[in-house]
Amino acid sequence: MTKLDVLTGHETIPVCVAYDVDGEVTSEMPLTQTDFHHAKPVYEELPGWSEDITGVRDFDDLPAATRDYVLRIEELAGCRISAIGVGAGREATITRHQLLG
Repeated sequence: MTKLDVLTGHETIPVCVAYDVDGEVTSEMPLTQTDFHHAKPVYEELPGWSEDITGVRDFDDLPAATRDYVLRIEELAGCRISAIGVGAGREATITRHQLLG
């Protein structure tokens, strides 16, 4: 996950969790051009955070709302997030799971 730091300062963060296609809600992205054209995103609003996270290097040191955001994205994506970018430089990375090996 990159650029987590750019979400700092937002009161809430909308996350698309489904699509409404002509009154039918689906969790899958519409595949046809017609369905995609008619699709309206269904958002879940997650709490934001105001704390500066650019100096954080351990997941447990992130604000609770930030950790909850990452965990919800993992849940929705169905995969774990192993590295989180929290700033501009390479050193501004939180490693949650072993990247290699």
